[in-house]
Amino acid sequence: MTRSNYIFTSESVSEGHPDKVCDRISDAVLDAFLAEEPEARVAAETFATTNRVVIGGEVGLSDQGKLTEFVGKVDQIARDCIKDIGYEQDKFHHETVEVTNLLHEQSAHIAQGVDAAADKEEGAGDQGIMFGYATTETPELMPAPIQYSHAILRRLAEERKSGAEPTLRPDAKSQISVKYENGKPVGVTSIVLSTQHADESQTSEDIRAIVEPYIRQTLPEGWVQPDTAWHVNPTGTFVIGGPDGDAGLTGRKIIVDTYGGAAPHGGGAFSGKDPTKVDRSAAYAARYLAKNVVAAGLAERCTIQLSYAIGVSHPLSIYADLHGTGEVDPAEIEAAIPKVMDLTPRGIRTHLGLNRPIYARTAAYGHFGRTPEADGGFSWENVDLVEQLKKEVGKTAFAPVG
Repeated sequence: MTRSNYIFTSESVSEGHPDKVCDRISDAVLDAFLAEEPEARVAAETFATTNRVVIGGEVGLSDQGKLTEFVGKVDQIARDCIKDIGYEQDKFHHETVEVTNLLHEQSAHIAQGVDAAADKEEGAGDQGIMFGYATTETPELMPAPIQYSHAILRRLAEERKSGAEPTLRPDAKSQISVKYENGKPVGVTSIVLSTQHADESQTSEDIRAIVEPYIRQTLPEGWVQPDTAWHVNPTGTFVIGGPDGDAGLTGRKIIVDTYGGAAPHGGGAFSGKDPTKVDRSAAYAARYLAKNVVAAGLAERCTIQLSYAIGVSHPLSIYADLHGTGEVDPAEIEAAIPKVMDLTPRGIRTHLGLNRPIYARTAAYGHFGRTPEADGGFSWENVDLVEQLKKEVGKTAFAPVG
């Protein structure tokens, strides 16, 4: 039986977190290649530590003669990312950090399984399972704990970058514990916020005085109660941050990137991967499908699983779980999905417009629960399949959510 009264916790990390610095650089490299050629192949990984950034992986252009030229731009791409995030520390500064570029040409053995040919469709870039999830508990159809954990850090970053809070620095983490009654989020029992700051003389109380008003403004009205526990910079001083304080690596924050642990994750990271890699594109498609199922009023919660094999174009399986909230049999959803969307790698990329430089913006504050943008960014957050899904399952009477 599904529990209706409980507390669930999720965390987020800021764009200045060491792992997120690496995600940002990897995705910025991807964007640069896609801006040059929409069909570019990229699998970029970044490692960062004190005064050092190392970028490696595989890249490919149709004109391999241009590859050396574009690989040569990676040094400046990394520095621009670090500058935009806001790092100007003595031991991690966008002007002085040493950047080592180890990118190389994509393996021909991988390419032969993925590339289309006269006798086969383009195949998936790897095997794997991908999950998408949606729930009615927030307007964005996202789980409340992760959605508001992201929102807190995003707000603090905006205030830092605007100059309104000049003592805040880029590295930060948030965590909120949300209380559910009758399956609905009603408040927070605890708030954890650790943020890097400028001055060693600043105490935890000083930092709380800075961040608390923004946190209260970000959370829904009435969610912070007198008995809500606050833990702001609980270890005390947090002046040394970012890759100087702790090494970073692309792809280490996969639960932060998705649903905060409220839904399954297939295991593959997103950042630095071009959309032939179904780790990324099929996870976006699964979120898109789950969100449209919920937006169509067919369920209050929906999980979609897709599975793929390397070099094989169509998904091996489609699974839907409506968590006991469905207005239809989950099997009807599973049957409807391939009728409303081509789930081959190329079909996903075409439907969602993924062969564009839209990825650096996804590297922090979550890949899901964001607002679709005019240039195609976060296209997987659109709810334009609602009517098609309702038609396929014969539920035209249901009103869309929101």
